[in-house]
Order: sequence, then C-alpha cells, then structure tokens
Amino acid sequence: MTAKRILVPLDGSESAEVAAALAADLARGSGGGVRLLQVYPVPEHRVSSTGRVVAYADQEMERLSAEGRDYLESVEAQLAPVSTETVVRFGEPEQEILVEAEAFDADMIVVTAPRRSWLARLTGSGLGEKLLHASPVPVVLVRAV
Repeated sequence: MTAKRILVPLDGSESAEVAAALAADLARGSGGGVRLLQVYPVPEHRVSSTGRVVAYADQEMERLSAEGRDYLESVEAQLAPVSTETVVRFGEPEQEILVEAEAFDADMIVVTAPRRSWLARLTGSGLGEKLLHASPVPVVLVRAV
C-alpha cells in the first residue's frame, strides 16, 4: 500500500516525534506529504485564586493555538524536505483526529502508542487502539520506547 497523505497526531512527546519521522520516511518513499496535528481540550476561562477571570476561553484558545503552531513548526523543520502541513484543533482527541483525517483525505494515520500491559491492550482503552478500531483508513501504531 502506498500512502500519499499521512496524518500524524502529536502530543509533544519524544515518541510522537519518532512517529512523525517514520511518517515522513513513508511519505518520502511514496512522493506524498504529511499533516501534523495537535489536539487540545476546549479551554475554559482561567480564574485566579481570588475568583477573578485572568484569561477568557477565547484568549486561552488563541494562546494554545500559537503554542501548538510553534511546536508543530519545530517538528515540521525536522522533517524537511517532505511536504508538510500543520493543524491545531480543539476537542476530544479521538474525534478530532478522525475529523481531520477525513478533511485531509488521509490514506493513513501514524500515531504513537505507549507501552502497556497485555490487559490494557486487550481492553483497547488507549487512543491508538481506539483509532485502530474506529478509523476508516489504516492506522500505524508506533510503540513508545
């Protein structure tokens, strides 16, 4: 199978960046591209200890968007010369990854999966395992070291 459009959700971990490098190698071999994705929970107002609003939700969203873009651009620089795009989304990770995969028309999702016990893998409670079962496109799980 040749994957030309590979989606890589990142969480800021070193193992996720290893998954991005793997996706870049796959894309390079097929002449395709990679879309890097960071998903944050929908922010709420930040309130001080005295109960005063310090930052409104939209301000928090803007701050997180800028922080996410900076991080994704630093990973993007490591993947050159592979064609790369970056996207920051807000919501539940599993749902947002699947929505982005559809919007990107992804051929494959490459995601990191932490090392877990056989029982945890059997129950499929991790994000990678959930995507593996829910995604209409192939999902490559890269085990964390």
